Amino acid sequence: MRSSRTWNVSWVARDQLLAVLLTAAAFLVLFAEPLVGTLRTWWSDPEAGHGLLLAPLAAWLAWKRGRAPEARGAWMLGVAMLVVAIVFRYVAALAAEAFVGRASMFLALAGLVVWGWGLVQLRHWWLPVALLALSVPLPDMVMGALALPLQFKASQLGAAMLSMRGIPVHLSGNVIRLPGHDLFVTEACSGLRSLTALLSLGVLLGGLLLNKPVSRIAIVLLSIPVAVVVNGVRVFFTGFLVAFVDPKLAEGFSHMTEGWLLFLVAFAILGVLTWGALKIEGRWMTGASHA
Repeated sequence: MRSSRTWNVSWVARDQLLAVLLTAAAFLVLFAEPLVGTLRTWWSDPEAGHGLLLAPLAAWLAWKRGRAPEARGAWMLGVAMLVVAIVFRYVAALAAEAFVGRASMFLALAGLVVWGWGLVQLRHWWLPVALLALSVPLPDMVMGALALPLQFKASQLGAAMLSMRGIPVHLSGNVIRLPGHDLFVTEACSGLRSLTALLSLGVLLGGLLLNKPVSRIAIVLLSIPVAVVVNGVRVFFTGFLVAFVDPKLAEGFSHMTEGWLLFLVAFAILGVLTWGALKIEGRWMTGASHA
């Protein structure tokens, strides 16, 4: 009797393993092009390089959280999501639209999760899902539309701080005219890269350290002005060095090092803000328990 039960269990395990392998193979065949394209973009595009960190981190967090206790498969909804993902994949192939192909790939992953464990599991994995969503490279048109106002804002902040230091400044769009030198705030210096990274960090810090949804949303929203202001400070430092030290400091290794240092400052500021939100949560919970 025991051997028969063991035999049945082993066959069930083999069937489940076979189903997983076939599903993985079908997914790789169907979404090979957007998967390879996404990996290539993460590797080659500095604006999307954060995906190389966020995607493995999301997978690790999902594994750490495990399966939700009340998770139950919703195969009809899961199949519907998979059908929509396949349709989007077909449309993306016809239109040669990379973003739609990437979105269809992640929708298919969500459909597989819903098929196996239901929407409850997606809610249980909300943090990995959010990090994966942030890792998806945006279309060039969207990136350009976001970068342009950030360029202007960084130029305005940098020019204002330079003027406060008594440096003659004339601002023309994204060009800061200094005595004897013009400082161009290019798309690469718009701060979009640091904004994306700080948004991701805000989501991560809020999800791991904070308990209240309001606190988590606040940290994510605060990461936007932090990124904008710090990038304006970077433009100010660059203009200051150009005006008083050497114009060559506005390019090359020195400029890159300055950007990384201020990026670490932005990380530290967001960490301090998260610590403050955590303290406020603790006081609020203590007050609520006493009441």
